[in-house]
Amino acid sequence: MRPPAFTKSLYAQVLVGVGLGIVLGLVRPSFAVSLKPLGDGFVRLIKMLIAPIVFATVVGGIAHAADMRKVGRVGLKALVYFEVLTAICLGIGLAVGHLVAPGSAIHADARALDPHLIESYTTASKHLGVTDFLLGMIPNTVGEAFTGGEILQVLLVAILAGIATVALGQRVAAVTTFIEQMGQLFFRMVGVVMRLAPLGAMGAMAFTVGKFGIASLAAMAKLMLAFYLTSALFVVLVLGLVAWRVGFNVLRFVKYIREEIFVVLGTSSSESALPLLMTKLERLGCPRAVVGLVVPTGYSFNLDGTSIYLSLATLFIAQALDVPLPLGDELALLAVLLVTSKGAAAVTGGGFVTLAATLSVTGKLPVAGLALLLGVDRFMSEARAITNLIGNGVATLAIARWEGDLDVSKMRAALAAGPEHAPAAVTPAAPAGHA
Repeated sequence: MRPPAFTKSLYAQVLVGVGLGIVLGLVRPSFAVSLKPLGDGFVRLIKMLIAPIVFATVVGGIAHAADMRKVGRVGLKALVYFEVLTAICLGIGLAVGHLVAPGSAIHADARALDPHLIESYTTASKHLGVTDFLLGMIPNTVGEAFTGGEILQVLLVAILAGIATVALGQRVAAVTTFIEQMGQLFFRMVGVVMRLAPLGAMGAMAFTVGKFGIASLAAMAKLMLAFYLTSALFVVLVLGLVAWRVGFNVLRFVKYIREEIFVVLGTSSSESALPLLMTKLERLGCPRAVVGLVVPTGYSFNLDGTSIYLSLATLFIAQALDVPLPLGDELALLAVLLVTSKGAAAVTGGGFVTLAATLSVTGKLPVAGLALLLGVDRFMSEARAITNLIGNGVATLAIARWEGDLDVSKMRAALAAGPEHAPAAVTPAAPAGHA
């Protein structure tokens, strides 16, 4: 007797885990809160593997590309793309905030808000300056890059190592081969860890519902609905336009990465799906060098969902506190957010920390206004993370096509076949011309 399809479908298992988590959060909230370690443990297991995977992918990609000008060109195109999309997302958030006005009926008094509720976020926001962010990309030691949990530090070390392998050539061929083999080993480890995804998703969702309760959403339903709809429309319209220019349908791409989306939905962490996303992008015909450079960088520089949330939430606070924001102040906020949003992925509660830094810099809104969002921010983090994930996938395909390196026929064939026809093993695709 053949096993039911459910036992082979990761996304279906994760979806069941999310559903069980919601039920437990509603029926047994105190018990559900105690399940938080399940979600935290799963995310930590994935994060444990990200650094060596990024390192091996980038070093191997650069070594086989053997063209430093090409690597620099890909990096520059990625940064240009990220800044343009970030500006568009911030503008969309402001436009929706004006159109829907989600905070206009609240009329909160800033003096009645407890600033101690957000003290941890305001403390962390002091380290989000441009200089701190740039210096934070440089680890004190090579080993710290792999233990500190900062993707950009790992990426920097990997790029330097890749450049060195190209310069040394055949003298370090054995080292390059070893790094690639280690990459395959860690990708296989991801495949083992992903078997725990349904359990992790159940624990994380149970904690969220049990801790904050569905009832807490009622007062902020307008803001949440506006954000969720805006994120969905952004994926369909803006990313859909980018995908159309590249040569694929964005909804078909969303279906292709549905396993990763459900993992992110359950854990509220886009990093939990990073290794799987990199693997699937290679299967779609993206060169390893492009995937290795664009995806990790995008996790700090291309946060589409977070950018929409930041501008929308800022306007929500202004409306809730009855603080008028002239056009000049809104443009100033956009300029500040273009910088501060780049550090949102580097710290826990990144969206809140970035908002705190932005409000502190501009001085137009009281930072204590963040307390208005505490009850529902956790429920919006899933939409932010999913939008970020889809945005980074589309960005990688777009930059590969822009560079002329995307195998379009392979991409279309893979998207048409769907993820269920992809190879079962979670291993990186071999580079062209390399066994």
